[in-house]
Amino acid sequence: MNFKIVVDNKKQFLDLLLLADEQEDMINKYLDRGDLFALYDGDLKSICVVTCEDDGIYELKNIATYNKYQGQGYGKKLVEYIFEYYKGKCKTMFVGTGDSPFTISFYKHCGFVISHRVNNFFTDNYDHPIFECNKQLVDMIYLKKDF
Repeated sequence: MNFKIVVDNKKQFLDLLLLADEQEDMINKYLDRGDLFALYDGDLKSICVVTCEDDGIYELKNIATYNKYQGQGYGKKLVEYIFEYYKGKCKTMFVGTGDSPFTISFYKHCGFVISHRVNNFFTDNYDHPIFECNKQLVDMIYLKKDF
């Protein structure tokens, strides 16, 4: 496995970023100011974007693995890599996601714990309904990991 930090032409990964965040203008709000990490194992498997929100406070804004590679541990390996990368700089890492048991379980498995909820985030900020596992996402669930 090979991890790369992408500095230029981050939009080349838009197809993969859109798997995790369905609206391009929402991705545009964090892509330029975030660090983009790519995981290669032969070819590209996963990417994520991490932003600095405050002194020692970071947020995992987007993590996506191509569908055909999901369930093979690439997402977890990428999260482990960013934890190591930000060690010493990061006091708390947040991640926000929809209220989906599958996704919340993934983040808990990576060491995150439930932090707080932002009511109506998806209905207030997206121009179309977002669904995961046949359930419309309404609230943003934030999880955190303290270092």
